[in-house]
Amino acid sequence: MRALVYRKSIPLYLLNRWMSLLNPRAFHPALSPLRLQEVPFAPRKGWVVLRNRLCGICGSDLGLLRGTESVLLEPYASFPAIIGHEMVSEVVEAPVDSGFHPGDRVVVEPLLPCRARGVPPCRFCREGSYNLCESTTLGDLLPGQMGFSRSCGGGMAEFTSAPAENLFKIPEKVPDEDAVLADSVASALQPVLDHFPEDGHTVVVYGAGSVGQHILRCLRMLGSRARLLAVARHPYQRELALAGGADIVLMNPVRSELGAAAGARLLPTTLGGGNLEGGADLFLDCVGSSHSFQEGLIALRGRGTYVMVGTAGTLRWADVSSLWLRELRVTGSMAYGHGMHRGERVRTYELALGLLGRGDYPVGGLLTHVFPIEEYGRAFKAAVDKKRFQTVKVALDPRKEPPSSDTLA
Repeated sequence: MRALVYRKSIPLYLLNRWMSLLNPRAFHPALSPLRLQEVPFAPRKGWVVLRNRLCGICGSDLGLLRGTESVLLEPYASFPAIIGHEMVSEVVEAPVDSGFHPGDRVVVEPLLPCRARGVPPCRFCREGSYNLCESTTLGDLLPGQMGFSRSCGGGMAEFTSAPAENLFKIPEKVPDEDAVLADSVASALQPVLDHFPEDGHTVVVYGAGSVGQHILRCLRMLGSRARLLAVARHPYQRELALAGGADIVLMNPVRSELGAAAGARLLPTTLGGGNLEGGADLFLDCVGSSHSFQEGLIALRGRGTYVMVGTAGTLRWADVSSLWLRELRVTGSMAYGHGMHRGERVRTYELALGLLGRGDYPVGGLLTHVFPIEEYGRAFKAAVDKKRFQTVKVALDPRKEPPSSDTLA
């Protein structure tokens, strides 16, 4: 079968890191350790066999290819691996007692915790927080989730296989193009469930890419009456954020603008760009940069909460005096597991798919590009260069035929 295979290469990883520093909006397919090739398909025994229909490109895929992922994450993956974990697939073959049948359309939750690895449940898996599983380097599988593990293929291939408990049937009325958003909705939904704001609170959603857009939508779909302040980089992101429920959208604000919109007072300083007094109750950082981390700490009021949703590696510099001065709570959000909704504990991925199936979730403009798998270089270029391509979510279609050479010209 055809598959996009990532092969570990330290020299190429470092080269791509250097290239990304020189030009953050560029991707160089020829320099990437990623290749489309024919590989054998051997589904794991007892797993459901799937034909992939669409696979979204995630920020973690981009981080791997551009050399910007944290080097401390190396033990949590195994290569070579077929990448891609935002999957819409079709059941080809399933165990009799799995509850799935050939032809069923499904989304695939890619995490492979204790249960999938054949080891006793760790403390987090026992409580349902399997996104924090402590055994992801142990058991019958090599390290990593689907798309980052040599033991099982990801979604950027014609076929894959997955445990039945990782699959969710797609409602008939939900097209593939909406269902492929399920993984990014779930990633946004987890911090929303874990830190649901009170009515009247001010919430800053910093970053209006895919996950930031979904955070706004999830808050509104779950009935939040908080004041939602979004920070965007590009005009098209602003329009989408307003459509998703933002009350105010700021475009690349300086600190004084962000503070004024969040209800804070600017306190001038001789050095450091000024401080803020008062401000937001909750800051959801969907960028994960040194700058966004710094602005998040400063923009929060006393005992406010900062949540790192964007997958940052190294933060080069930040003044953390606000952390103790205002007794801030600083935490992160890792993928998805379970959360509380209307007094009940729910599986986040299942609720995300349910939101997409409601019929009133604003999906317009969120899936911006779909490429044949042969055009993976163009797809990753579009995913990286959001300004040029006006990108939100980019997906690959392993079934789609590439356009003719005259069309490409």
